[in-house]
Amino acid sequence: MKFKRALFLLLSVALAAVLLASCGKSNPADTKAQNVAKTVPKVSSKIPKDEPVARVAAQVSPSVVQVNVSAIQNTPFGPAQEQGIGSGVIYRKDGYIITNNHVVQGARSVHVAFADGSTMKAQVVGRDPYTDIAVVKVNRDNLPAAKFTDHSPIVGQLAVAIGSPSGFQSTVTAGVVSGLNRDLGAQLGGGGPQTPSLTGLIQTDAAISPGNSGGALVNREGEVMGINVAYLPQTQNGQPVEGIGFAIPAATATSVADQIIATGHATHAYLGVEVASLTPEIARQFHVPAKQGAIIRVVKGGPADQAGLKSGDVITKVGSTQIENSGDLISALRNYQPGDTAKITVMRGNSKKTFGVKLGTLPRGQQ
Repeated sequence: MKFKRALFLLLSVALAAVLLASCGKSNPADTKAQNVAKTVPKVSSKIPKDEPVARVAAQVSPSVVQVNVSAIQNTPFGPAQEQGIGSGVIYRKDGYIITNNHVVQGARSVHVAFADGSTMKAQVVGRDPYTDIAVVKVNRDNLPAAKFTDHSPIVGQLAVAIGSPSGFQSTVTAGVVSGLNRDLGAQLGGGGPQTPSLTGLIQTDAAISPGNSGGALVNREGEVMGINVAYLPQTQNGQPVEGIGFAIPAATATSVADQIIATGHATHAYLGVEVASLTPEIARQFHVPAKQGAIIRVVKGGPADQAGLKSGDVITKVGSTQIENSGDLISALRNYQPGDTAKITVMRGNSKKTFGVKLGTLPRGQQ
């Protein structure tokens, strides 16, 4: 009888320990909620209210870091060490930092320089070439995380870029939001399945230079509305170009970052088409009566092929979203997850047809 009582007591203690351990496990969503910024920092009363750029700089500069990268570059004379500089934005106070994929791609080592002058080694958590977002992490808590906004900017509003152009840390430049939903890949010559990948971008005339990549594009309220990613060279086709930079919208950056933090990579819905914007020239060449949309070439065996779409179809709508160009199509597909069924409306000759396409997962080699 004593043995049974002792055994029961032992099992009870073990069960209690298991229950306590289960209760003590952290929920990823709770962990994120505890570590992302919910408000922007207060501004010192010493900064005049009629100096919005100065106020934004004071709020967000502590959250922007310099990313120093060391890589090995193969040359005709053998491997050579190469140094690179980019920027990053502190996303969570427990050490997670958002930057660009192209900043850390191929890196052998990554070090992060903070606005307070300290430097720490960082590890690359994951990269997503498809959106050019990457996440690095430092072993440090209580970092000054920036607040990211879920709201889309409006054309003409104040835009402040903060980063490390040419290694000049915490450089602040200002301008306006010049345009929305820009398609960078189409302008600079993309290609391949479901490209261009850099689409839905924010355009700004705030000066962005080499080293700004991965830094913050901030609104008047001190919220990060984009991650700076690219700029047009000073000359295009022999013509001078000035003040054309681009940023990845905050909603895209944080969505991808959350996936990387959770799993080490991001997944994207896959329609299984190669796509180009329908231009008047293409319409004439292929005798397409539609005036706008995304003309496709169907990848054999892919989701679109299985659903009945054909090469030469012009996608004009995904769900209730109107598609005017290839960038609209890529942006619309980012609202879906692999396995979702998307209602795709196309023009095929003079006929309008609608298909339900069960989306796949974009192959990693195409990301």
